[in-house]
Amino acid sequence: MDDELRERVEREAEKHALLNAVKHDSDADVGAIMGPLMGENPDFRQHGGEIPGLIGPVVAEVNNLSAAEKRERLEDLAPEELAEMEAEDEEDDSLLPDLPNAEEYGEVRMRAAPNPNGPWHIGHARMPAVIGTYKEMYDGSFIVRFDDTDPETKRPDLDAYDAILDDIDYLGFEPDDVIRASDRVETYYDHARELIEMGGAYTCSCTGEDFSNLKNEGKPCPHRDKDPETTLDEFEDMVAGEYSSGEMVLRVKTDIEHKNPALRDWVAFRMIDTPHPREEAADYRAWPMLDFQSGVDDHLTGVTHIIRGIDLQDSAKRQQFVYDYFDWEYPEVIHWGHVQVDAYGVKMSTSTLKQLIDDGELNGWDDPRAPTLKSLRRRGIRGQAIVDAMVALGTSTSNVDLSMSSIYSNNRDLADDETDRYFLVRDGEEFAVEGGPDTAHPPLHPSFEDRGTRNIPVGDSVLLESGDVPAEGERVWLKGFGAVRREDDTLVATGDDLDVVREGEVDVIHWAPTDGVSVRMRTMDGDVTGVAEPDFADVPVDELVQFERVGFVRVDDRDDDETVVYFAHK
Repeated sequence: MDDELRERVEREAEKHALLNAVKHDSDADVGAIMGPLMGENPDFRQHGGEIPGLIGPVVAEVNNLSAAEKRERLEDLAPEELAEMEAEDEEDDSLLPDLPNAEEYGEVRMRAAPNPNGPWHIGHARMPAVIGTYKEMYDGSFIVRFDDTDPETKRPDLDAYDAILDDIDYLGFEPDDVIRASDRVETYYDHARELIEMGGAYTCSCTGEDFSNLKNEGKPCPHRDKDPETTLDEFEDMVAGEYSSGEMVLRVKTDIEHKNPALRDWVAFRMIDTPHPREEAADYRAWPMLDFQSGVDDHLTGVTHIIRGIDLQDSAKRQQFVYDYFDWEYPEVIHWGHVQVDAYGVKMSTSTLKQLIDDGELNGWDDPRAPTLKSLRRRGIRGQAIVDAMVALGTSTSNVDLSMSSIYSNNRDLADDETDRYFLVRDGEEFAVEGGPDTAHPPLHPSFEDRGTRNIPVGDSVLLESGDVPAEGERVWLKGFGAVRREDDTLVATGDDLDVVREGEVDVIHWAPTDGVSVRMRTMDGDVTGVAEPDFADVPVDELVQFERVGFVRVDDRDDDETVVYFAHK
């Protein structure tokens, strides 16, 4: 390699090292820059064996610079690439796409429309996470509308209204408006009457099978040409409860020959004999179908943008017929795919979870094995960790997979600095201790010395986890205590300094005195028992701590016999 090529290699290596360091706000890495360097300069490849040794000193020089010096040097060497990288980073910071035509609305108003049939599973968090984030982006409004107009097949749970609002609060959002559709039945009746008078709806007493056959053949229902007066009279009889379930419906008049049979004269109201569980709505028997109720409410509450599943595309098309009759402007619609969550052997379905709880297979909605927000909250997962993971999924029309590891990683980033450290030994083996200090003083947090230390009395014996027990004659380093050598059933202090750890001669392990705090740790795989150091007894309930080498846990309950904690993640 001649001097000219050598200088070029070093110059290009410096640029790529700076790009790597500035982008990741860390030291540059030779391996990380080799790919971009060789890809951008194919003539370097014939010297591939020499390149790493040549660029190593260049990377070292870059890493000796401060963050400000790195950026300043990169601005001199490659200003355009720096600007492009920073623009990409700015885009990455805003993971959600811009809302369509948002500038045309005085205020962006979006709604979450839960069915209150139980507390939320993890998948439910996506809607409020994204809507709440859009609200913050556009300084808009976040509406929660409980779509509870089906007291039979999707029967509301009276406790679920508050449970869902509690889940939204846990995620960090406060709705601007909370609406219960079952409070608004008279409003839906009024709009149905107006639609009938326009000639846009008719009452139908066909059986479901008969109408389905007519619809699929593109033939009109025999009741379709009723005059509005007759339809209105029969609708009032529906409102008065004169018909039984299945006896009469009100249909929106669309295009009976529409290429999509699902859009042909769809049902707007039906009769339901089962009373609504809410006392305020228990007397109603004529109930709006979701597409009618939701369409009317979206208009009346000023919703500007709707997010709904890709499988609900027909809903917008059905509602558009109603909007056309009333000469309303339909909101902007974003369709997205379903979110699938790994790590659980339980189906993410409210009805399935409710059945498992009723059958005693789950101990409530906050059982650590349940894929629910209440479970994550009890385990010590912060709502923001879930929101960040959901927002990172974007709004793709494809189905997306949510890895629980992304929620755990987010939670670790949020909680790590604030969580004190303690020792927990599971399934411990007991050893006598000979020599060394009487009390160990490991730090409450290794990164914050000013937070202080714990006091762990060694006593006559300690517990080690079975996987940490050294072989006869071997040494280990007990964290906060020092090096010990196993001699039969005794751990003998050796007096070695920390160099034996730095040089990799001994493993570092945690431990606990035999008279520590009894702990029951509830996990997704069942309960685990163990003994924690004595100072752990002072940690208040609801506090998140980290058991070193075990993971983060939330203190759930204490009594004289044991402390119950819920395992969050490693």
